Amino acid sequence: NNKEMIVLDRPNPCDYVEGPILKPAYGVFVGMLPIPVLHGCTIGELARMINGEGWIAHKKNPCSLKVIPATGWIHGEPYSLPIKPSPNLPNDQSIRLYASLCPFEATRVSVGGEDISFPSIGRTQQENGDFTFTPRSLPGFDKNPMHKNVVCYGEDLRNADDVNGFTLRYFLNFYRLSGESAAFFSRAQWFDLLMGTDSVRKAILKGESEEAIRNSWQKELQDYKKMETNIFFMNKNKYHTFILFHKSLITKAISMIDNYYLRYLSYLYY
Repeated sequence: NNKEMIVLDRPNPCDYVEGPILKPAYGVFVGMLPIPVLHGCTIGELARMINGEGWIAHKKNPCSLKVIPATGWIHGEPYSLPIKPSPNLPNDQSIRLYASLCPFEATRVSVGGEDISFPSIGRTQQENGDFTFTPRSLPGFDKNPMHKNVVCYGEDLRNADDVNGFTLRYFLNFYRLSGESAAFFSRAQWFDLLMGTDSVRKAILKGESEEAIRNSWQKELQDYKKMETNIFFMNKNKYHTFILFHKSLITKAISMIDNYYLRYLSYLYY
């Protein structure tokens, strides 16, 4: 429509690149783009990627796009959202675990309850764990949580500190404990849509390990990372390359240079 689109950029609190790449056949509202579960971009960088890769209108840079960059944050730094982005994501821990616990939406496993949300998982069967909680309807949270007002047994993840990105280990653990095989996926199609592919579910049903499943998407993930480091944007009708400096590589390099420089000055002075 010959209108300029302006994006006010902001930090990404889940600053990781991991998971399977979405296949075109599984593109719906929950995921439309050929990107992994965790894409590692800010909203402005993602906009540049969508525009530059021709994912809209089937041509590159069809949109007059302007990104107002965020300040005070770079990739690799933690970021706490000032307000919760969703009723069931009230804190940093729930956001950190979200990608790894979201697949449970396609099962009969409850994710959170009582005065905690998302940092706990459980089912009504006692063999699922020693930790107990009772999902309840709370103001500002899910009004109808899975297994509402029923005691659940599982895991308390409020203090879990070994999850950085996306893992299937929680899902695989509950799947194996259930002994239900395909029936564990109460909404198999929804699981495939969340993953962006049916290959993960099929691999789980075959009994493959998390390592094997993760290895299955590494080739496509590496291709995505290469594309991610070259995001094209338009400036005065010329294409330039915008490099994403992940994990603060530039900052670390500058810090090293500063340290050596200070040592050199100290050597000259003393």
